[in-house]
Amino acid sequence: MLKFCSVFAVVLLLSGCALKQYPSSPPVSVVQSTQLDCSGVQKEIADQQQVQIKIDQTGQFDGLTVLGFLGDFGIGNGVAKSLAQKHADERMGQLKQLEQNKCAAAQQS
Repeated sequence: MLKFCSVFAVVLLLSGCALKQYPSSPPVSVVQSTQLDCSGVQKEIADQQQVQIKIDQTGQFDGLTVLGFLGDFGIGNGVAKSLAQKHADERMGQLKQLEQNKCAAAQQS
């Protein structure tokens, strides 16, 4: 019985660490920044907005939130969401800057 309780406690603790899987937002690469035109950048911005919506939906309260709280007081899921939002915001900022550069150049032509 003690062995079962020990195994159960270890599994519960390990399952509590960032149970939720948030979408990733890699930085804009040099290749993307050189090859994307204005419409391509706008498409990437729309895709990134969908990623941000997915992050918000994943972060909503559900059963995994409860398990995460039991395992590590929700710290793992909170950190994972915070990092996902940070990377998404950074990518969106890069895309908005690229949009200003590419679309302004396209309008001047």
